[in-house]
Order: sequence, then C-alpha cells, then structure tokens
Amino acid sequence: MGTTEQHHGAADVGIAVPLLPSAPVEPPRRNVFAFVCATLASMTTILMGYNLALMSGAELFMREDLGLTDEQVEVLSGSMNLFMLGSILAAGWAADAMGRRGTIVLANAFLMAGALAMSLGGSYASLLAARFVTSVGVGFAVVVAPVYAAEIAPASSRGLLSSLVDFFITAGILLSYVSNYALAGLPLGLGWRVMFALGVPPPLLLAVSVFAMPESPRWLAMRGRDAEACAVLERTSDTPAEAHHRLNEIRRALAADVDGDAAGVWRELFLSPSPAVRRIVTNVLVLYSFQQASGIDAIVLYSPLVFKKAGISSNTTVLGATVAVGVVKTLSIFVATFLSDRLGRRPLLLASAAGIAASLAALGVTLLASEGTVAAEAACIASVVAFVTAFSIGLGPLAPTYAAEILPLRLRAQGMSLGIAANRLTCGVLSMTFISLANSITMAGCFFLYGSTAVAAWAFVYVRLPETKGRNLEDIGVLFSK
Repeated sequence: MGTTEQHHGAADVGIAVPLLPSAPVEPPRRNVFAFVCATLASMTTILMGYNLALMSGAELFMREDLGLTDEQVEVLSGSMNLFMLGSILAAGWAADAMGRRGTIVLANAFLMAGALAMSLGGSYASLLAARFVTSVGVGFAVVVAPVYAAEIAPASSRGLLSSLVDFFITAGILLSYVSNYALAGLPLGLGWRVMFALGVPPPLLLAVSVFAMPESPRWLAMRGRDAEACAVLERTSDTPAEAHHRLNEIRRALAADVDGDAAGVWRELFLSPSPAVRRIVTNVLVLYSFQQASGIDAIVLYSPLVFKKAGISSNTTVLGATVAVGVVKTLSIFVATFLSDRLGRRPLLLASAAGIAASLAALGVTLLASEGTVAAEAACIASVVAFVTAFSIGLGPLAPTYAAEILPLRLRAQGMSLGIAANRLTCGVLSMTFISLANSITMAGCFFLYGSTAVAAWAFVYVRLPETKGRNLEDIGVLFSK
C-alpha cells in the first residue's frame, strides 16, 4: 500500500522513475583519420605560400645580382597569380578526371620543378619561365586541396579542416620570411638561389605521402565506386550513422545530376544557371575577390618596402620585422581554425573585414606622418601586425571554406576553380601594380584604397552571406533558393 502511494506521488509531480539507471551519453569522438588526410592534402599549399612570398626578401638581393628594375620585380612577384589562371580553370576538370589525390600529386611535381628552375635561373627571362612552371602546380593545389578537405571532413570539423589550407599557405609564407632572414648573410649570388632551392625536397616528400590517404568519397561515388566510397566514409566520419547519412546525401546529389559531364557543368554555371546557382556563384566570385582586394599581397610581397618607407633602413632589421609579421599571421590562423565550427563563419568574416579596414586606415595615417623616428617605425609595424591578424582570423581562411560549402557537389570543382581564378586575377593586378601605384598616389594612398574595399567586403558579408556552420553540405543550397 505504501509503495503504491509512493508511485502515485511520483506521478503526480511529474517525476519519471527509470527502471534501470541509464549510462551517460558521451559526445562522439572527433575523427583523427579525417584530420590526417585533410592535413596531408592541405600541406601542398605550403609551397604556394613559400614561393609567392619568397620574392619579398629575395628581390632585395636579386635586384643587385641580376640588375632587375622595379617593373621586372613587380612582374616576377605578381606574375604567378596570372600564370596560374590556366591551371586553376583546368583544376576542376583534372580533379574530376584524375581524382583529387592524383591532381595533388601532379601539383607537387610542378612545384618541385619550378623551385629547381628558379634556383638555377640566370636572367629575367629564365626566372619568368620558372615562375610559370611553379604557377601550374600552385593553381592545381589551391583548387583541389580545399575541395578534398571539404569532401573528406565530417560536418563537426569541416570548418577546421577546410581552414587548414590557409594555415599552411600562411606557414609557407612564414618559412619564406625565415629563409630570407637566415640566408641574407650568404654571398650575393648564392643566398637567393639557396632560398629557392630549399623548395625542391618538400614536394617530393608530400607527393609520396599523399598516396597514403584515400580518394575523396564523393569522387569515388561519382565514378560508381560506391563500396569504396562507403569504406572511406566509415573511416572519416564521427559515427557509423553519419557515414551512412553522408553516403545517402552523395547518392541523392548524384541522382539529381542529370548532366554530369564537364560541358554540362559549365553550361549550368554560365548559360542556364538557376536563380540559386546564380546567387551561389556570384557570392563565391565576390567573396574571393574581396579577399585579395583587401591588400594582403601588398603586405606579403612588399612588407620590406613598407618598412623602409617608415624609416627602417637596415635590411637585417627589415627582414626581422617581416619574420615577426609572419609569425603573428600564422598564429592568428588558429583563431579561425578552432572557432569557425563554434562561432560560425559569418561572425568571423564580419569581424575580420572590420579589423582590416581599421588597421589599413591606421597604416595609411602612420605612413603619411612618418618621420623616421622609432615611434613611427613601431607604429608602422604594429599596424601591419594588426592587419595580418584581422585578415587571418576570417577573410583569409574562411573564404575557401565558405565557397566549398555553398557550391553543390556537381559544381564544386569547377565552381572553386572560378572563385580562385577571380581571387588570383585580383591578386595579380594588385601585386603587379603596387610599386607603380605607390609612386603615383603614395604608399599611404594605396592602403587607404585597400581599406575602402574592406568596408565594402563587410557590407557584402552582412547583406549576402548566411551562416553555414554545422549544416550538411548537400542541404546548404536551400539557403540560396529563396
């Protein structure tokens, strides 16, 4: 009788008494294998950062050794961005034809050959040809690495793994600055050649390592190799249920793709895009263009000239300050890498654009008021550090992440190619005109101009870009269908 009353009393107050104690539910463990695979693929872009930024310090010695002019330095520094347009546009086709993994191996082969040719170059023409060879490898790597990372990653860590591409580009930039600084004391005709020669062994090691990682499950499914795709998904998902769900997503996307050939993809992108596809492609192109229009490559390639303009005369001090900027830029990437899956892409993009605008305005004012004093030099370095920090917490790493997420599977490789082509074209124009533009409107005027584009980027993100954090890749298109 007493027991019955106790049970009724428990029911009256809404307390459910479990028959057996339940075990605590633990969150699924993050997939380490997916992290390793995305890391190996993304590490190829170290060579992109290294080869692009190495000119910033090497040109100080190449000018004297080979008698290069300002115009030739501009072209050598920025021409890679234009040369790689061909391989960027071909990367989508190569990634679909050869697979993501095979294309990354091919990229490493071109990167190794280009670094060797640069180290042996003896004239402006031979150096320009070497930059072209390097650019082919860079174009393949910069397109396929983020596509592979997005396709191999589970939803819980897609932001982190996709951000690895920009982290490794930044790490490559830092390594180039360290190389500039460490080898500056070698004989004039030897130092800059050794700087480029150090870029020869890593691509070979990376190409061998890439064979240890599986092919993208989406590419396998596109080739009708569902069993292999399922096996890869089981190894790269947080839970078996997620692996099953991801495979079903891919099958639905492929079933909806009635015209999967490359010509059909380009037709859908340009000739007869749906309203949703038009919005997605426009957002990808604009976001990628704003990333470079903010002036990041003016700092990456010409920071020694900026510091000299502020009054720092010693080459050693200039290169040391550049290394410090590279360290800060690399460390700042971790903010986006670890927070994009927690805070979301949109808040970091907005904070980044606002910080870029403020820091560039401060840099412009500093250069206008520069009197060669220690305070002016410190203010210039602080403004540059603030700029690279703001860029690296959002606009830098999250532009490729966001683009890879919003593009549908059937359009992803070619769509990323288009976005990165717009990015590199913008970068090429900026990097090949910085010295001439600075001579025309002053260096401070250049940074005021770049800062105004950061304001426009903030407005674009605020108005046009919805949050994609945690959403399944194949469901994101719904955000743009309204």
